[in-house]
Amino acid sequence: MTTDTMTETTDAAADVPPASAASSADRLADVWIELEERLAEVPVLRRLADGTVTLDDYRRLLFNLRQQVVDGSPWISRAASNFDIDHFDLRSAAIRHAEEEHRDHLMLERDYVAIGGSLHELRSGRKNVGSEALSGYMFHYADRPNPVGLLGAMFIIEGLGAKRASGWAARFQEVLGLADNQVHFMQYHQEADGEHTGNLEAILTSGIIDDTAADEIVRCAQVVARLYALQLEELDR
Repeated sequence: MTTDTMTETTDAAADVPPASAASSADRLADVWIELEERLAEVPVLRRLADGTVTLDDYRRLLFNLRQQVVDGSPWISRAASNFDIDHFDLRSAAIRHAEEEHRDHLMLERDYVAIGGSLHELRSGRKNVGSEALSGYMFHYADRPNPVGLLGAMFIIEGLGAKRASGWAARFQEVLGLADNQVHFMQYHQEADGEHTGNLEAILTSGIIDDTAADEIVRCAQVVARLYALQLEELDR
């Protein structure tokens, strides 16, 4: 190889951005693709897709989701309390979000009762192993000073509500003949979480997220995506 060729090769390589230079949006999109692939293998969602899902499957799904949903507003509130004055906008956003989320479990409870479930059994239930891991991680992360990485958790959780919940609700209705008042929790989250994801995108593109924070956001999204899928995989543990 000649000196000129080596110089041209070096210059060309310099024009190619390193993998780490990928935008936050691209990196989060990759996390989402991995989550979608994993969800496709979750037994209850696979049965939902192929039309063999049962009412008991749906009841078990709501039972397990409720144990995690009830923790949503508390961990968001805890995160808000750990943002300092230099992160005022994130603190304000977290406070508003916690307020909007703190009654969500009541909608789920009404759906559960509407399909014949026992409210007492639902409220006295325990988290499955995936929900335990997910909630434990969320509260642990929320205790950090300025837990910006939790925006990655929001990307996953709110994204599922905005992009998947309504489709799941429609499919449960199609296969099981359920009424709207039996799938209201999932239906509601398409609109509510769609607004939340819009707010999240505004924050991510506002310029207040530096490279270090972006890495934390992506890493948190990776962990939460895996644990959320685990929660759906382990409905009976």
